[in-house]
Amino acid sequence: QMGLSVHGDALNTAFIRFKELADRKVQITEADLEAIVVEELGASMEEAFALEALEVAGGTVGVPRARVVVSRAGTKSEASAEGDGMIDAACQAIRVATGIEASLTGFNVSSVTGGIDALGDVVVQLEAGGARVSGHGVSTDVVEASARAYLNAVNRLIRLRARNEVRSSEVGP
Repeated sequence: QMGLSVHGDALNTAFIRFKELADRKVQITEADLEAIVVEELGASMEEAFALEALEVAGGTVGVPRARVVVSRAGTKSEASAEGDGMIDAACQAIRVATGIEASLTGFNVSSVTGGIDALGDVVVQLEAGGARVSGHGVSTDVVEASARAYLNAVNRLIRLRARNEVRSSEVGP
């Protein structure tokens, strides 16, 4: 009905995310569902990092901290980091867990729907080695949405680097 075709792991993950969202929100809109499905379609590429767990602590006292667990090709990696805020700490922890160095050059957050339980829609831009990519994430928690967006951008960087390596090997020295 929405014009999206989802299969395999992307369908399973989107359904799990839908059930998690249903536990958090009273009413789920078509826009909420579409945002989740679109994010999962973008994340379902082979060799992509997946966010397994995110834990953050912050506030007006103490240094914001984050712990993440990411997986890639069946291997899990865990890292912790501190930051200027919980979003920065989460992104720094992802950077450590993935080993991908990049500069955050853009960050935008908006709501998919209205209300206190609205989905936060985050778009980030990363730059590394002259390459620029964007990432997208959604969640009722803007810190989680930000972490998902950052990891989505990291996956795009990895995919871009892999394509460039293939092109270089096809051209030869």
